[in-house]
Amino acid sequence: MTSLPATMTIIEIREPGGPEVLTPATRPVPAPGPGEILVKVAAAGVNRPDISQRQGRYPPPPGASDIPGLEVAGTVVAVGEGATRFRVGDRICALVHGGGYAEYCKVHESNALPVPKGLTLVEAAAIPETFFTVWVNVFEMAGLKPGEWILIHGGSSGIGTTAIMLAKNFGSKVIVTAGSDEKCEACRKLGADVAINYNTTDFVQAVKDATGGAGANVILDMVGGPYVERNYQCAAMDARVSQIAFMQGSKVDLRYMSARRIRHMGSGLRPRTTAEKGAIATALHERVWPLIEAGKIRPVMDSTFKLLEAGKAQARLETSQHIGKVVMTV
Repeated sequence: MTSLPATMTIIEIREPGGPEVLTPATRPVPAPGPGEILVKVAAAGVNRPDISQRQGRYPPPPGASDIPGLEVAGTVVAVGEGATRFRVGDRICALVHGGGYAEYCKVHESNALPVPKGLTLVEAAAIPETFFTVWVNVFEMAGLKPGEWILIHGGSSGIGTTAIMLAKNFGSKVIVTAGSDEKCEACRKLGADVAINYNTTDFVQAVKDATGGAGANVILDMVGGPYVERNYQCAAMDARVSQIAFMQGSKVDLRYMSARRIRHMGSGLRPRTTAEKGAIATALHERVWPLIEAGKIRPVMDSTFKLLEAGKAQARLETSQHIGKVVMTV
């Protein structure tokens, strides 16, 4: 086995601020602990929580690396004591507590998955954060069923494109909102039944029209603010709203909740325990990996940047002009 270097290049947050505060630095290569594997990173996904951490609004949980980056793909180069699921040389993708913006990253083996057949390592790096998030929020917590209508806000984002594909493959009907006609068309190509340009159309009325007045059974929202009340207005009886972020604030009018027996659930992925994330990984491997390997689902890629261009990668995400995932190659 090739010996590992003592140090590696990482991207650190020099101080809270804009993309320019992301700075290359040198750190020791971490050693995998019990149950962990060490991955030589080929690619790392870029996500909005990374931006929030850079801005000083989303500190890493206790025990997590201060290096940003919540998902990676690469090759196993070392295994810790008791780790048996993977061997040196295996290609994996993984959800990590932090540390993805680096040449090497350690992860608990239960939070890693084999790279699906037919995908490159760059494509595999686009999977963990969005697929884990959508699976737990839409299917496990909100319980989306075949034949039900789901409203997905931000349909052209990494979360949105993933949610469209998964919902359609499991037999549900999909409505999305997006900020341009181009983005709406991209969502339709992925399988969305209805795509609403929220800059030109009232999504509340459009959802009612699409569902024959019944409303959406499940709503996946990361906008918050004024969208909360509007979500309630176009929700079906006994609807489930899964709130994964509050990009426009958290002021909420709850009056519609009781009238329509709405269940509004909040969720965060990063603070979940290793065991909880491992259970989500197992479900994805059993239910979703076969769809990916059959060519029915493929992560939607917007753009790639090099690790040393982390600032540019995050800036691309902040424009909200992307369609799909932004990934950095290492």
